[in-house]
Amino acid sequence: MMLEVALRAARGCRRSWRGSAVATALLLPTHALLAQTAPAAAAPQPRTRITVVGTGPSNSITDVPNLKVGSYTRSDSGYRTGTTVIRTERGATAGYSQMGGAPGTKETDLLKPGGQVRAVQAIVLSGGSAYGLDATTGVMRWMEERGFGVPIGSAGVVPIVPAAILMDLGRGGDFKKRPDAEFGYKAAEAATSDPVKSGRIGMGMGAGWGMGTASVKLSNGYTVAAIVGLNPAGSPLDPRTCLPYGYFLEIGDEFNLVQPDPSECASAAAGSGGPRDGSDNAPSNTTIALVATDAPLEDLEAERMATIANAGLARSIRPIHGIGDGDTVFGLATTAPSHTMSNADLQAIFNAAADALGRAVVHAVVESKRVGNSRAGYCEQYPSACVKRTATRP
Repeated sequence: MMLEVALRAARGCRRSWRGSAVATALLLPTHALLAQTAPAAAAPQPRTRITVVGTGPSNSITDVPNLKVGSYTRSDSGYRTGTTVIRTERGATAGYSQMGGAPGTKETDLLKPGGQVRAVQAIVLSGGSAYGLDATTGVMRWMEERGFGVPIGSAGVVPIVPAAILMDLGRGGDFKKRPDAEFGYKAAEAATSDPVKSGRIGMGMGAGWGMGTASVKLSNGYTVAAIVGLNPAGSPLDPRTCLPYGYFLEIGDEFNLVQPDPSECASAAAGSGGPRDGSDNAPSNTTIALVATDAPLEDLEAERMATIANAGLARSIRPIHGIGDGDTVFGLATTAPSHTMSNADLQAIFNAAADALGRAVVHAVVESKRVGNSRAGYCEQYPSACVKRTATRP
């Protein structure tokens, strides 16, 4: 009865109430009426969880299709430095993230989202501090000779080659022996899609802890990978355990470490058997890296991937991004943007990039050996931690 009265009143006054919230309330006075007139809610769709399938085939940066990597390394005649070049040739969408107080970079402003040029032909990661940026000139020359770059009418091309450097001047070598344009040219010439080895190679030769790389395959079909020149003011080793901070990121048995003997850990803490590379406490810092994927990211998304990966270095290095660090991470997507990536896909890719970079840090630590008077290799300093690794070597 009450419902009929309410409906009659509503019909009589509909013209004056139409469109008002009050009219809606009176026209639908009971939960029963709402239940009869409201459309049935769609059943929630289950969210597909994106998981880690495993490492890529080589567990290195070249597991991402359409990337080639080359290094030029010198540890003779007073040199202890090198340059690493990541070539894309056909172009890759790029972004970057810089944190810390002492960066050394080139062409990074060009990578800010929304600019005219949205793809790069190569990225240079080099030793030599600011002098090492000269290596970029050699890479550009190599690219121009082969027609790779942004066409400028019929006159030629301008290769887009951003760069970042780490500070290794005088780290066991002659201060004046540093990478130049020839280093860049030879590194570009040497670039292939072959698996990349971690260790004292290219940018890792003069870096405090060497160079490392790692990759991961996700259940959504995409590959994510990282390469790093590890030269931080902080440490990648947990002083409580003498295991790498990033040890928890391990996929399978890729690190193959065990807890080192307490006596080795105590000896290292006391300074015995620790780094003796002639540069402790010197302003020789900065970690430089690149994370890459074959997902079709836009420039803003490539930048976000680099930013999250750079922040993710805090998982494997402490402290990080200090006033003497110029930590720079580039992000590359080797597939043309599709503008169709879901938030779930993006978040999984970004997190995978951060984890892959953390794993690359650990590979730099465990794969780099002493060269001359460089830092002692991890397995040289903590042999008990590497017994499984030693047992598996041919």
